[in-house]
Amino acid sequence: MKKIFVLIFCLFAFNANASEKETTFNKELFDKAQSEGKLVIVSSWIKYCSSCAGQMKILKTAKKEGVLSDIKFDNIEYFSFDVTNEEISKLLKVQYQTTLLIFKDNKEIYRSVGETTKDLLYEAIKASMKT
Repeated sequence: MKKIFVLIFCLFAFNANASEKETTFNKELFDKAQSEGKLVIVSSWIKYCSSCAGQMKILKTAKKEGVLSDIKFDNIEYFSFDVTNEEISKLLKVQYQTTLLIFKDNKEIYRSVGETTKDLLYEAIKASMKT
């Protein structure tokens, strides 16, 4: 009986992480944001990936807060996509979930795989804004 409860708990925990994820990447909006001079952040995810959910939660917080110390996060566009979407994965050359890409001036300036630490993600965004 205990094993059944553990299994049910795990299923609900994984489903909770899966439900937070949605593909927001759109090629036209991606191109438009870059042409407007915005910093563009793209993260990849896959269903049932807890590190993906963690990374996306940090990025959503950064977007919601809109500010980090003395730097405003107001000229940033955020996108996410399911890494099993072959069209987007090929376009961005992403092979793994929890990949974070940052684009500026129509080129990729930052890439990480598996990074879910708030301080490191915020530092990457701040450094990208300064370049």
